[in-house]
Amino acid sequence: MMNKLYIGNLSPAVTAEDLRQLFGDRKLPLAGQVLLKSGYAFVDYPDQNWAIRAIETLSGKVELHGKIMEVDYSVSKKLRSRRIQIRNIPPHLQWEVLDGLLAQYGTVENVEQVNTDTETAVVNVTYATREEAKIAIEKLSGHQFENYSFKISYIPDEEFVGAIIGKEGLTIKNITKQTQSRVDIHRKENSGAAEKPVTIHATPEGTSEACRMILEIMQKEADETKLAEEIPLKILAHNGLVGRLIGKEGRNLKKIEHETGTKITISSLQDLSIYNPERTITVKGTVEACASAEIEIMKKLREAFENDMLAVNQQANLIPGLNLSALGIFSTGLSVLPPPAGPRGAPPAPPYHPFATHSGYFSSLYPPHQFSPFPHHHSYPEQEIVNLFIPTQAVGAIIGKKGAHIKQLARFAGASIKIAPAEGPDVSERMVIITGPPEAQFKAQGRIFGKLKEENFFNPKEEVKLEAHIRVPSSTAGRVIGKGGKTVNELQNLTSAEVIVPRDQTPDENEEVIVRIIGHFFASQTAQRKIREIVQQVKQQEQKYPQGVASQRSK
Repeated sequence: MMNKLYIGNLSPAVTAEDLRQLFGDRKLPLAGQVLLKSGYAFVDYPDQNWAIRAIETLSGKVELHGKIMEVDYSVSKKLRSRRIQIRNIPPHLQWEVLDGLLAQYGTVENVEQVNTDTETAVVNVTYATREEAKIAIEKLSGHQFENYSFKISYIPDEEFVGAIIGKEGLTIKNITKQTQSRVDIHRKENSGAAEKPVTIHATPEGTSEACRMILEIMQKEADETKLAEEIPLKILAHNGLVGRLIGKEGRNLKKIEHETGTKITISSLQDLSIYNPERTITVKGTVEACASAEIEIMKKLREAFENDMLAVNQQANLIPGLNLSALGIFSTGLSVLPPPAGPRGAPPAPPYHPFATHSGYFSSLYPPHQFSPFPHHHSYPEQEIVNLFIPTQAVGAIIGKKGAHIKQLARFAGASIKIAPAEGPDVSERMVIITGPPEAQFKAQGRIFGKLKEENFFNPKEEVKLEAHIRVPSSTAGRVIGKGGKTVNELQNLTSAEVIVPRDQTPDENEEVIVRIIGHFFASQTAQRKIREIVQQVKQQEQKYPQGVASQRSK
């Protein structure tokens, strides 16, 4: 989730590139887009610490084309909140003194210190009402304590979050009771962010009912805070499902729009990033219309999801009894995001609107989370060796401090995991040797792919794709290729991994050759299992017809 910053007092001559350059020069690089308007702009930071650093470093201190720029959290006057941030607090100021100071202006519900790398302290303060926050800002702005002058700003609010939770949590308890659902509001991990995801765990009917109730609460809250516009609904879905929701030439979406009286838009592929691997489906209309559209949209997404699951289960012949959620690399459920805020006193925020329900359908790894354990097929008791190639600079993250991470990974997966020595000083990739049965391979490789995504070793718009090598008996290589390359082509189409069986390899001392597999985690796993299956079949045939198999091999 993002901390949206407002950059004001800009000369008309300023370009987005100027801002990128300026932020970059001060070691505050901008990852997302710069939304430039006339005289002001918006930028996003994924992390509150960076946002604070940008405000501290730039606001009132930097001149661009003759004008001193202002930088602050982007909060519209309409959405002025109960939450404020106080910066530049003397590091030795005692909490009791600060608490006493804050209490003069109203009831303080919460004070949390933000861990930043500034020498002075930063706190986020939540007052009981907007009015109290407003008075505190007016009275405390520039408040001198010794030689320090407090700097204060509103934080983009969780207004709707408060309304959804209700006094002492009564509203949310009522929603969960009525809809037989579990509702999680992710406040902590998105501290200071403009939108908060709310995950709803329930049956499809329960989810839709909870979603409708939350929409109604938000609309009521918006009416009371004099927000003119209707509250849109946002549904986040993995890109792998969105195509089927849209349908050929947009037919499915047009049909839903027509039947529910809503306007539906889908975010562009360019907006996909490491913080948001999903596309945003924005639904505009009355609460009633949005709730009806949610039912239809989720129906289509579930259908696409179930078809994918069926395909994986039928084709992958994967591992008996493996519970994917245990891997910790998949998220679940349907979620709801309350609103972002607009810039201070400037025209309303960019077209980025309050509220979303977010189907956290998949984490950044494809496909989804709600895997039932894989159906029982053959058991493969024997150990397998897979060589997985990772970027050289990621080796430290995989090993961890004093080898802690790699040991923990090996224990978790039940596999032996070793990193081969570098073959030269400047190699871009290193080989990870994973030895263990199929389930251990799956868990170890899954965690390694997940770790590389988490640690940002791939840029935001990339899937994590790695190369894996497995060895097969040279006598079966022809069968993996198939007549005229037929089998290998089918394999590639089925799994969407690239499968390469180099033809001119000299078999090793065990009469084995390498098959190279390149793709994202599931593609790679499916290809590995299919190839092992072909090898098994050939072995069984060789046992039954020791003389006849050679003639079936492709030349």
